Amino acid sequence: MISFSAETSFELSNSQLTGAWLGSIISQEGYSEGEVSVVFCDDKYLFKLNVEFLNHDTLTDVIGFNYSLNNEIHGEIYISIDRVEDNAVEFSQAFETELLRVMAHGVLHFCGYNDKTDLESSLMRTKEDFYLNQLNDMPS
Repeated sequence: MISFSAETSFELSNSQLTGAWLGSIISQEGYSEGEVSVVFCDDKYLFKLNVEFLNHDTLTDVIGFNYSLNNEIHGEIYISIDRVEDNAVEFSQAFETELLRVMAHGVLHFCGYNDKTDLESSLMRTKEDFYLNQLNDMPS
């Protein structure tokens, strides 16, 4: 089950469709859906997690904690709405598109994809684009 919550005033529109879409990514990548929690927060909240748990002294848009077991995806995805808003402007994207991209990004990390090298980043972006395009074809 994919659930959504917020540590800020943000509220996700159409959470049922978004959850089904994220579940379809997991399934298409050959995994089964376990418990995945997506938490929306602000820069301050995510920065604190980044420092405390990852020892990174930087702002970021998304952090994932992967608790997957064998072929079943479990984890927590934390998303900074502040970063998503700024990145949407920087990359000339609609806010919702950028938000969906970082959600897919978090799930793809749980499915074994990385983005440390240029090649890995390119594959990750290709996967994100592929699944974003699929969302447009899903019944609402």
